[in-house]
Amino acid sequence: MLRWAVTFLVIALIAAVLGFGGIAGASAGIAKVLFFVFLVVFVISMVAHLLKRV
Repeated sequence: MLRWAVTFLVIALIAAVLGFGGIAGASAGIAKVLFFVFLVVFVISMVAHLLKRV
C-alpha cells in the first residue's frame, strides 16, 4: 500500500511540473489517503503483534 501511495505521489509531482493541476491535485489526494490507510493498518498490525506475544 505504501508503494501505491508513493506511486501516486510521483504521478502528482510529474503532473504538477507539466502543468496538469487537476490531475496533480487528484493524485496527491489519493496518495494522502493511501498513506494514512497504510499508517492505520501498520499501527493495528504492530499492536496485534505485541498482543500476540503476550
